[in-house]
Amino acid sequence: MSDPYFQPLFAERIGGAQYGKGTAIYKFEKIKRAKRKALADHPERELLDFGIGENDSIADDVVLRTMTEEISKPENRGYADNGVIEFKEAVARFMQREYGIELDAETEVNHCIGSKTALAMLPATFINPGDITLMTVPGYPVAGTHTVYYGGVVYKLPLLEENNFLPDLASIPADVLSKAKLLVLCYPNSPTGATATQEFYEEVVQFAKENNIVVVQDAAHALLSFDRKPNSFLAVPGAKEVGVELHSLSKGFDMIGWRMGWVCGHERLVRAFSDVKDNCDSGQFIAIQKAAAAALDDESIPRRIHSKYQRRLEKLVAVLQRCGFQCSMPGGTYFLYTPAPKGLENGITFENGEAASQYLIAEQSICTVPWDDAGPYLRFSVTYQAADEAAEDALMAETESRLKNIKPVF
Repeated sequence: MSDPYFQPLFAERIGGAQYGKGTAIYKFEKIKRAKRKALADHPERELLDFGIGENDSIADDVVLRTMTEEISKPENRGYADNGVIEFKEAVARFMQREYGIELDAETEVNHCIGSKTALAMLPATFINPGDITLMTVPGYPVAGTHTVYYGGVVYKLPLLEENNFLPDLASIPADVLSKAKLLVLCYPNSPTGATATQEFYEEVVQFAKENNIVVVQDAAHALLSFDRKPNSFLAVPGAKEVGVELHSLSKGFDMIGWRMGWVCGHERLVRAFSDVKDNCDSGQFIAIQKAAAAALDDESIPRRIHSKYQRRLEKLVAVLQRCGFQCSMPGGTYFLYTPAPKGLENGITFENGEAASQYLIAEQSICTVPWDDAGPYLRFSVTYQAADEAAEDALMAETESRLKNIKPVF
C-alpha cells in the first residue's frame, strides 16, 4: 500500500517521514502481548498481574455522593478554564494540614487535568531550542518528551541503589548546567519507591539557586510514604522561590481516571503554567473539581489507602524474600522495585530485566514491569484486584506456590 500524500509532512519530533513505519515495540505493548499469549497457552492458570499501575478501588463514597449532587447543577455545566476557587481553597487547606505549607489559593495554586498534563505543559514555559531538562531515570518520560518537542535536550540522571535512588547533582557537567533550565524530580519515586529526605530537598534548593534552575517536583505518590511521614518539597525553606510541586488525586484518593491534580508553588511559575494551560484546555469539569475538593477535606481517605497498600507491600515483600528474591520494603508508592535475577539455578539466564519479566509472564503467568534504564530491575505493583484481606492472602499463597521452586540467581 502506498504512503498517504501527507506522509512527508509529519513533524520530525514524532519521526518525520518515517512516522508509522518503525518496528520497535514499546515495553508495555510487549507485556500486553505476553499476557495475551500466557492466557491463551495456559487457560487453566490465573494470570497474577503485578504490572498494573493504577489503584484497584473506586473512589470513596463521599466523593461519589458529591459528584452525584454536583453533576446536575446548572452552574457547573460551563467551562472551568483555570479552575474554580472551591478546589483551589481545598488544596490550600490540604497543603496546610498535611505539610504545614501556606499557599495563596488564588495565585499559588491551579488545577490540572491530571498531573500528566502539567508535566506536558511546563516545558513550554521555559524550554527553547538547545535548552536542557534534567530528568531522573528510570522515571515518567512526559516532561522529557515535551522538552524534545520544543527543541530541547534531556540530560538523564540515573537513580542508583548505592545513592538511595537519589540523583547525584554534583556529577552534572558544567557545560550541561549552563544550559539547564528545569530539574524534574519525583518523590516518593516511581518506580523505585524511594522517598526524599529533608536534607536532599535542601540540597536541591541550593542547587537550583546556584545554577538558575527551576525545580518541578512530581508528588503524585506523596501520600503513600512508609519510611517517613509524608513530606513536601515546598515545606523546605526557600523551595517556593525555586519551583513548583505537582499533586494528583489518583494515587492517594482512589480517583484514577477522574483526571484531577494541581500545580502549586511560586506565583510566577503557577501563572506561567496557567497561561500555557489556557491555550491547551478549557479546564476540568467543575463537578469533578468540587468532588475533588470534598476528597481533599476528608483526611480519612488517604489514611485508609495508605494502610491498604502498606499492608499489601509487606505481604509481597515477605513472599518474594521466601522465594529467594532480593527485595525489601520500599520507602513509598505502591511499587516494589527489585533487582531482576540474572538467571535461575537450573541454568536459565536473563540478559536484562525485560528477559526476566518475559520469563515470569510466559512460564509462571506472573506479570511484572521491567526497567533497564539504570540496571536490570523488576517492578511489582500491589494494585492487583483483591476484594478483601482473605483474597490478598490467597493471591500471595498462589504467587509463592509458583515462585518457591524457581530458585533465582543474582
